[in-house]
Amino acid sequence: MRLQKYMAECGVASRRKCEEIISEGRVSVNGIIISEAGTQVFPERGDVVCVDKEEIFVEEKKVYIMFFKPCKVVTTAKDQFGRACVTDFFHDIKERILPVGRLDYDTEGLLLMSNDGDFIYKLTHPAHEIDKVYIAPPILIL
Repeated sequence: MRLQKYMAECGVASRRKCEEIISEGRVSVNGIIISEAGTQVFPERGDVVCVDKEEIFVEEKKVYIMFFKPCKVVTTAKDQFGRACVTDFFHDIKERILPVGRLDYDTEGLLLMSNDGDFIYKLTHPAHEIDKVYIAPPILIL
C-alpha cells in the first residue's frame, strides 16, 4: 500500500496533506525517514510507520446496527441448510458483522449486529447479567 494512503487510513490527514507531511521529512518507516510519497509499506508484514516519531495504526471501524429481524430468517452468519441468514441483509457493509444474541427462526424483532467483540461479549455472556425482554403475543386457544 502507498504510504500516503496508509497514513490517511490511520486518520493522520487527507492523502494530499499526508503527501505534504511526507515531503517535510516527518515520516519514518522502520526507523528510516521517508521524503517521497508513493513509497510502499506493508504493515501486515511488520512495517512500523511513525509520524513525528509517533507510531500510527489503522483503527478498525466499529459498527453497531439495530436490525428488525423478520420471521423465517436464521440468526447466524451462515446456514448449512441454505436458509436466509441475518448477515444476508448487509452486503453493503465491508466489516464482518455478527448478531448480538439470537432470535428464533420463527421470531421477528430487534436484533443488534456488530463487529465489536468486546461489546458482543458484554451483552451476551451470562456473567454480565444483562436482562433481555421478550414480548410474545397471547395464544388464542379455541
